Amino acid sequence: MLDSARKNQIRIYYRTLFQAWGPQNWWPARSRFEVIVGAYLTQNTAWTNVEKALANLRSAKLLSVKGLRCVPWGELEKLLRPSGYFRQKAERLKTFIAFLDRRYDGSLRRLFSRPTAELREDLLQLNGVGPETADSILLYAGNHPVFVVDAYTRRILARHAILPEEAGYEDLRELLEQALAPLAEPIAGSRECSTHNLAAGPSGAAHPPSPMSTSKRTALTQVYNEMHGLIVGVGKNYCRKSRPLCDGCPLQPFLPRLK
Repeated sequence: MLDSARKNQIRIYYRTLFQAWGPQNWWPARSRFEVIVGAYLTQNTAWTNVEKALANLRSAKLLSVKGLRCVPWGELEKLLRPSGYFRQKAERLKTFIAFLDRRYDGSLRRLFSRPTAELREDLLQLNGVGPETADSILLYAGNHPVFVVDAYTRRILARHAILPEEAGYEDLRELLEQALAPLAEPIAGSRECSTHNLAAGPSGAAHPPSPMSTSKRTALTQVYNEMHGLIVGVGKNYCRKSRPLCDGCPLQPFLPRLK
């Protein structure tokens, strides 16, 4: 498939999914810092487990830069236990706090005021921060225009013969960003309701609106945000790793074997 055809197909997928499911309200969080913590905790676990760990931190009044800076390691590990790999994740969160304090005097505003490419490189130097985690932090917490590539993205693009599943992360990210950039108009990422009947079936990966999911964003960031949420919806509900449920998926008509 030619590069121009790939990009056009991705734009068609965005329009199809958004028309079917509407706004996904990603990332579900109350603050930028909660997004960052969630980006770390979601590694190698389901989001339901992340929510349990976040609830623990919130109940202990520790879901803040100051809270994680001061909490003893043992207590933090105990609170993070539901998310799995809790010792590793406690260490990585402490490392992030130390980085934030050392480089930005503990200020998220200063952190996210950095140019996107420079900040991305800084984040990638941190222990436990790979491209997906870095881009999640940049997009959802920092309002930086980067696309988050996850396992669902790889699987869907591979099954639709757009790019092989083993394609490099940066190749996938570049393709998605270039394909979606022309859609960065207010209507493309609007939060107006779709015509989808939520009672009739899945609505993607939609969450209830939250302070972060409804925060002001640039049009380009909103498009990247929505597309990632829509892809997650396809992956969770239909394009599963084994036994995919193609019937009912809004993208079923575009599968190569059905053309």
